[in-house]
Amino acid sequence: MRVIRDVGTLRTALADGGRTGLVPTMGAFHEGHLSLIRAARAACDLVVVWLFVNPTQFNEAADLANYPRDEERDAALAAASGADILFAPTVEQVYPAGFATTVTVAGLGETLEGAHRPGHFAGVATVVAKMLNMAGPDVAYFGAKDAQQVAVVRRMVRDLDIPTRIEVLPTVRDADGLALSSRNVRLDAEERGRATALYRGLCAGRAALAAGEHDAAALTKLVEETLVRAGAVVEYVAVVDLDTFEPVARVERPALVAVAGWVGATRLIDNLEVAP
Repeated sequence: MRVIRDVGTLRTALADGGRTGLVPTMGAFHEGHLSLIRAARAACDLVVVWLFVNPTQFNEAADLANYPRDEERDAALAAASGADILFAPTVEQVYPAGFATTVTVAGLGETLEGAHRPGHFAGVATVVAKMLNMAGPDVAYFGAKDAQQVAVVRRMVRDLDIPTRIEVLPTVRDADGLALSSRNVRLDAEERGRATALYRGLCAGRAALAAGEHDAAALTKLVEETLVRAGAVVEYVAVVDLDTFEPVARVERPALVAVAGWVGATRLIDNLEVAP
């Protein structure tokens, strides 16, 4: 596996290389990332793993500074999972002096995560547009845990006629249901146990829907109560349309239950697709 840091070398390496799959990451690899790399390996001739902690999608300098980084470990895991290239550009390569362009996705990027983390999805959309233009992949692989991010990226790709297919793989979870996240390493043992409340709350909402409760307010209250009992600080719980992320009052067709909350000093998100 090659480690490449500049776009010119990347494009040369990808020239006439056949079907290319791109796995966008910010590093600190876990099984969720590796499942994306393996899926790309099974379907593509060349697999590029993008490793870049994107400063423009962080709302707090401390969060950016504390984001886990271990390129040597990540490179070893990427190679073992079948990556051909680890593209790890510098900040200056992605955002050169004088960079003045921002990509925004109206509507989708302004609710839930967008409302609680102003500017977050502008940073996401801009860096994804950059990476798709740099690598020109046939397909890019994302995880379903970041459902709103996926929706934003899909809308951007559609609106800007970017010829990359977006492939979404299911959320990878630990045995107790906690969605794998690079931020999980910040949880101590006690917090790690409490963090499972996010998934337990989502499952409780799904079970209530299956039992006949279609009112979105009642479902969100049930999820919130599960988090509060575990000592988590709820940032939001919402039942939204799968495509628009607009809130729904009653669940009469497939929808997404999304949650964000704090366990100790760590902010976690999760979601679950539900259907009556």
